[in-house]
Amino acid sequence: MDAGLVYIAAALMIGFGALGTAIGFGLLGGRLLEGTARQPELGPMLQGKMFLIAGLLDAVPMIGVGLGLFLMFTKA
Repeated sequence: MDAGLVYIAAALMIGFGALGTAIGFGLLGGRLLEGTARQPELGPMLQGKMFLIAGLLDAVPMIGVGLGLFLMFTKA
């Protein structure tokens, strides 16, 4: 397999993972603001749940980076 194609595949995995996470964080923050504006008394509960989901959402690019590095540094 051509090494250049492996690098392109790794870059796409990392790039699309980061793009998806950025979109997810934007949607999550917007929904948090909407929910807090509608019911301010639920703000602390919504914020706690947002941080939980943000932590899980942050795992997506980390997995992509790990797989990309695995592809780049394994000798096939």
